[in-house]
Amino acid sequence: MGLQVYSTLSRKKESFETVEPNRVRLYVCGPTVYDKAHVGHAMSALVFDIIRRYLQYRGYEVRHVMNYTDVDDKIINRANKLGCDPFELAETYIQQYAQHLKDLNILPATINPRATREMDEILKLISDLIAKGFAYEAGGDVYYHVEKKADYGKLSGRKLDDMRAGARIEVDERKENPLDFALWKAAKEGEPAWDSPWGKGRPGWHIECSAMSGAHLGEQIDIHGGGNDLIFPHHENEIAQSEAHTGKQFARYWIHNGMLQLSGEKMSKSLGNLITIEDFLASHPADALRMMVLNSGYRNPLTFNDEVIGQAEKALERLQSALKAAAPGAAGLSAEALQGLDDQAKAARAGFESSMDDDFNSAGALGNLFELVRVINQARADGATDEQLKGAQDALEELSGVLGLKLRVEKEAHAADAFIDLLVEVRQDVRQAKLWELSDKIRDRLAAMGVQVEDAKSGSTWFWK
Repeated sequence: MGLQVYSTLSRKKESFETVEPNRVRLYVCGPTVYDKAHVGHAMSALVFDIIRRYLQYRGYEVRHVMNYTDVDDKIINRANKLGCDPFELAETYIQQYAQHLKDLNILPATINPRATREMDEILKLISDLIAKGFAYEAGGDVYYHVEKKADYGKLSGRKLDDMRAGARIEVDERKENPLDFALWKAAKEGEPAWDSPWGKGRPGWHIECSAMSGAHLGEQIDIHGGGNDLIFPHHENEIAQSEAHTGKQFARYWIHNGMLQLSGEKMSKSLGNLITIEDFLASHPADALRMMVLNSGYRNPLTFNDEVIGQAEKALERLQSALKAAAPGAAGLSAEALQGLDDQAKAARAGFESSMDDDFNSAGALGNLFELVRVINQARADGATDEQLKGAQDALEELSGVLGLKLRVEKEAHAADAFIDLLVEVRQDVRQAKLWELSDKIRDRLAAMGVQVEDAKSGSTWFWK
């Protein structure tokens, strides 16, 4: 069947076909840089990093554009509150966010356009929409006329009449329709402003993404991504603007990730329940957050609490356990057992690809990797040598890398390993002395710590559960 992708626009899984053969044009809405980024921002970035990595694994050349919104009401308001320059404020958080992406092992985008650097493209796009009758000027502002786009609302599934009836929009007599949205905002005292045919002002949020996508990816793109909180109005308005401009379908597939939730609520600044990326990374490994995203599935809401974090860290440790060296003096596997190990590595790859081809089912892909971990650890317990383990371990490390996980960690990161090795060695001596009660006590205490011990004729081995 090949790769199947769920598109928000069609509300179903579709066969993945690109505008150009073997090339993917991917646009993902980046942050509005007015404050420290939180783990919700990281979740979205991780989702599309995983998607991109798998597309590249499948042989696609991916041109990935992730923008920065560096002029916006939120930036201006916060700069005014702090008494600083809005451009300097935006630059601070852009640099900080870029470092966070690096810390999280997220591949850098092909290009990171900024709204303030794309003003010519924005002005050209607005002018074209006016010329084609989709927008109008009113007192220095420019508005998009939603009624001129017959299919407005197709992404969100909303109808204009219903939106109009339920709208709570401040009355603006300059608008032809209360739902019309701003493409250009007339300058206000103390705000950044640029020259335009309609007087000094600045762009609206929605037009920025349409202009940046068009400038760097062309008239049609393959995937437009972002959080599901952007479906309406942001992405709906992007479609309206871009398709009115080109007369072509804007994006073939709309992919939206679910929201990160703390205590059942969306994590957001307005709710005051933010956990910054900086704070998370101070206490947890970066791959723990990636593992949480992988386990959840990208379209689902992601519960964020200590229990889920702990489960993710243990899952990560279990994957890492399969890369441990063979037991000292390992006698080696039989030819039949070795063939079974190799067969499992091939089965894991096939299962991994089948899961990821099903709308990037990362939880299913992980399930195949954990089965491979089980077989590798059993092979080690049965006496496999390092050479015999290598093929399966390499496959595990490669496929984990496709998901962006780094299983090889610095030695100091697992200082506990040496202590556990000692306990397992002591326990083996205890077993030889037939002190079974003490042996069981050590095993049970290790199990409570998340360490599973397996006994075999060649000796005892352990791994993180």
